[in-house]
Amino acid sequence: MTQYTSDLLALLDARGYIHQLTDAAALDALAAKQIVPGYIGFDPTAPSLHVGSLVQIMLLRRLQQSGHKPIVVMGGGTGKIGDPSFKDEARRLLTPETIASNVASIKRVFERFLTFGDGPTDAIMVDNAEWLDRLEYVPFLRDIGQHFSINRMLSFDSVKLRLDREQSLSFLEFNYMILQAYDFLELSRRVGCRLQMGGSDQWGNIVNGIELARRVDGTEVYGVTTPLITLADGGKMGKTEKGAVWLNEDSLPAYDYWQFWRNTQDADVGRFMRLFTDIPLDEIARLENLQGSEINEAKKVLADAATTMCRGADAARSAAETARATFEQGHAGGDLPSIQVPAEGMSIVQATTGLGFTASNKEAKRKIEEGAVRVNGEKVQGFDYLVKPGDTLSLGQKKHGLVLSQD
Repeated sequence: MTQYTSDLLALLDARGYIHQLTDAAALDALAAKQIVPGYIGFDPTAPSLHVGSLVQIMLLRRLQQSGHKPIVVMGGGTGKIGDPSFKDEARRLLTPETIASNVASIKRVFERFLTFGDGPTDAIMVDNAEWLDRLEYVPFLRDIGQHFSINRMLSFDSVKLRLDREQSLSFLEFNYMILQAYDFLELSRRVGCRLQMGGSDQWGNIVNGIELARRVDGTEVYGVTTPLITLADGGKMGKTEKGAVWLNEDSLPAYDYWQFWRNTQDADVGRFMRLFTDIPLDEIARLENLQGSEINEAKKVLADAATTMCRGADAARSAAETARATFEQGHAGGDLPSIQVPAEGMSIVQATTGLGFTASNKEAKRKIEEGAVRVNGEKVQGFDYLVKPGDTLSLGQKKHGLVLSQD
């Protein structure tokens, strides 16, 4: 482990956030002597960010915890184009109205993780549409475009990946790198930003911004990237059978969010605690060394801490109680997903699909044949079985739902 003199880099290093640094020694020295404003951009492609963005949100939190100033940049401008980084195809273009709605929805989650205000280390939120929408094309090409080398841009992995696969890369997407670099220049001028952070796929974009600030204004700015967060089995972080793990409450129930963390693989528990919670490092070291069934207690600690941070303490307690009642006491808790059925009941096939446990009735029938579907803990034997209000329906060990009355 590298020995850093600044609280910022020491904290990021200890918790496993650092993948790449530009001029580590200079950034370390700067962070040791003054407040460093740093930013991360988030493109509003949906009404909620998902857990795949959480490491970046936590990175801003760590910046603030170590005495520096987080800048949340909403991509109201760049979101109209879409980042080509490691995407197989062009992103669907969104209307300005949809982007504005998504920005308003996404903003809410950051208040759980950061302290906003007017103080020197208080977080601020800006929208890059504020300056990008006002750009004039020819002056921008003349003043900014001259500093970019097409040869260099083609060498970045984010572009090479698409070209090597012989997949189309539009001129519109290609401009994203220039606009993101310009964001760094504007933030440097407007709020004294000296640091851009992001995932490893953003390395090329960050380097472009650093070089642009140096060439145009002679300003020294820096970059940090985080490693790609994968699961111990090589899977992608944040992908489940139900789809994305959304951060906003109205996009994913608190119980499902809590259960996502509770289902963490044994080998990932310590790493996820360091990245996604504020649990002290010595306590994490103790918890991740638990063996056998005791590791499940560590997973509950992880789930409680992660859910409290994102959804609040009440939501975490309610989700934990629902899980305890469902799995340890054998009856259903109130936060489980539910389906309403008439008093005479509904076929097990329709109910399983209606709860979202299966994508189709055909899949539901296959799961029933496999013996994976249970009602009140008992395996369902036939497709004609009727679930009634008050039943608990389960698929496998992790999916449980309530059957409620329509009345």
